[in-house]
Amino acid sequence: MDRGGALRTYRLRPVTTRRIVVDHVLFVVHDLAASRRLYTAALATVGYAELHVENNGVAYGANGMDDFAISQGSPVTSAAHVAFDAPGREAVDAFFASALANGATVRGEPGVWTQYSDRYYAAFVNDLHGNNVEAVWHAPERIGNAPLRLSVP
Repeated sequence: MDRGGALRTYRLRPVTTRRIVVDHVLFVVHDLAASRRLYTAALATVGYAELHVENNGVAYGANGMDDFAISQGSPVTSAAHVAFDAPGREAVDAFFASALANGATVRGEPGVWTQYSDRYYAAFVNDLHGNNVEAVWHAPERIGNAPLRLSVP
């Protein structure tokens, strides 16, 4: 908002280069085995693997860096949002299918989410605790021949 209380209009810009803002994320889960099945399968499609497995948790990442973890405990993490960078459109589609096959529910089907950018191809699922889990590919150019998603998931 500006000083007069009016909303500013922001022009959408390509979102293809990102800087690291958060070093890592931890979700507390109720059923570690079920959450592990979901996250291990879904995250494999975007290049994440199990890096460390303990009795009460699993850390995931790529290139030896643990960026995301789940840990059994209470209270569980719910109503959070995390987005995983995907290497391409096919990886986003595979993430969505794999997550659904392992207990997630649909939040937003794969497509170009135009409110973010015409280069923002993503899919959104709800995990077992209602967290908004996303896979996103920031395309180098405008994406054609893909469903357009016009609302916020």
